[in-house]
Amino acid sequence: MKNIPTTTVSEILAQAFIDMPSELPAEVETLVDSLLIDVAGLCVAARHADYVTASYRATFEEGQCTVIGHAQKGNVFTACFVNGTATHGEDYDDTFEGGPIHAGAVIVPAVLAACEQHGLSGKDLARGIAIGSEVMCRLCSVAPKLVHKAGFHPTAVFGAIGAAAGVASALGLNKEQWVNALGIVGSMASGIIEYLAEGTWTKRMHPGWAAHSGYRAARLAQEGFTGPRTLFEGEHGFFHAFANQDDNHFDEMLAGVGSTWLCADMAFKPYACGTMAHPYIDCARKLVADGLDTNEIASIECNTAEGIVHRLWEPLANKRNPPNGYAAKFSIPYAIAVGMIRDDAGLIDYEEEVVHDPRIRELTNKISYKIDPNNPYPKKFIGHLKVTLKNGDVLEAYQGHFRGGKDEPMSIEVLEQKFTANCIYGGWDAVHSSQALEQIRGMRDADVVSVDQLSN
Repeated sequence: MKNIPTTTVSEILAQAFIDMPSELPAEVETLVDSLLIDVAGLCVAARHADYVTASYRATFEEGQCTVIGHAQKGNVFTACFVNGTATHGEDYDDTFEGGPIHAGAVIVPAVLAACEQHGLSGKDLARGIAIGSEVMCRLCSVAPKLVHKAGFHPTAVFGAIGAAAGVASALGLNKEQWVNALGIVGSMASGIIEYLAEGTWTKRMHPGWAAHSGYRAARLAQEGFTGPRTLFEGEHGFFHAFANQDDNHFDEMLAGVGSTWLCADMAFKPYACGTMAHPYIDCARKLVADGLDTNEIASIECNTAEGIVHRLWEPLANKRNPPNGYAAKFSIPYAIAVGMIRDDAGLIDYEEEVVHDPRIRELTNKISYKIDPNNPYPKKFIGHLKVTLKNGDVLEAYQGHFRGGKDEPMSIEVLEQKFTANCIYGGWDAVHSSQALEQIRGMRDADVVSVDQLSN
């Protein structure tokens, strides 16, 4: 049996975030604003989708929390679950190079629901979102790639921890309660990646479930319920369960905690698909913009990271011929082909009729990969295409960063344009979209959080 340390990882985290200054750094405030804008727009875009309708009907109970894009307010569970599911449902939400994880889809629904339920301020909202996002980002450094390899979705399992931390911070829990919240939510974390087999919907619900789990754990802790303070380093702890790893080192995870903000480097997606496909799409579009005729392509070979093959490349026959729009979001062959043929990979490019376009299918079946042992994943997401033409000529394209990430950030102006486009896609008019955006811009300064403009 492992020796129990005098001070545990959970206690170090709790103390650091409780002791940090009340004012967030400017770059973190910008991150909070960006997350609120992106999450709200994505919820509106997906509000009429079949999986959102099913989630809403299955979970709805009246309450005082906003279900974004819907007229009637629900209870905490409804708001967390539906908002989290809608945000992540089209795989168009934020990401973090070093994960990948999608913090906004978990943390914003959890903390927003907590603020509405308990009458908290915009300052509480911002603090909770910042800390919850930061915890998720920091967890990525402990066992890189191993959570995915073990069959779990990092956004789901890290998200539960981050949501508990975010809600605990927004509610102002003391150190003991904060530590208990993390210990409790470790027994609520879940989310396997078998959705990959047939493009089913379970990945979509992972953030919603994690958001509610985090809220529930924080409230249990607030009322005196206890959880293990050795959540992370214990013999039967978190990474033992979710990464099959016992020899864990937490120095990188804890370095600068409370003063250095990894989440400030979170990325926002320009395309509605799996994160690691994005640089490949940019390469594909660049080649066509430079004069490539897709009709003259004989084959395309891509250098790729070993760590993403099982999710985005294999089984190769399935990835070349995804059965539906959701499965296509996790296919790099489809991402390359749709980028070349349609010059985008937005929401409409993953609708069913597009996914089954014979021109796209013909091209996907010319695409293969080889593993590059020097690929920097998961620290950086890169793309490479080697196109052989029917006449024997070879064209190549390489992109060494994720567009929308720290090396080429998405400006707040572009993010607001994405928000408006998503709202219009979801059926709002320009006036409603503008009013909602104005309310979001002022949310951090609100005495009491109100998001009435985000209702239908």
